Amino acid sequence: MTLIEITLVIAILLSLIAVLFLGVAAYKKGADRAKCILNISTVQKSMRSYANLNELEIADAMLIGTLAGAGKMLAVQPACPDTLGGYTFLAVVPAASTKASELYTVCKLAGTVGNDHSPKNAVGW
Repeated sequence: MTLIEITLVIAILLSLIAVLFLGVAAYKKGADRAKCILNISTVQKSMRSYANLNELEIADAMLIGTLAGAGKMLAVQPACPDTLGGYTFLAVVPAASTKASELYTVCKLAGTVGNDHSPKNAVGW
């Protein structure tokens, strides 16, 4: 083999490795988004269950501390898997809505271009 052929093989291998790293990064980003939406769904369902069990009305006070903790509806308070994300919780029971912006929990990355951590709809939550 000549030096040119060896250089060409190395260049092709490096290109394939670069494509692999790009694919893994995109997969992780999608997995973080899916986990974040699942966390939002879990908190929303827990909030609705707690409100129904305790006969709370819309706009009644409900802090995340009443839902999350040992022996409560959620064992631990969820955290966004993305290091830039985080959750904002309402302090009251919200009205039933399918809009992501009107849920009990909203991620800080909701509406971010290319990294949107908000559900498309919340039907059945």
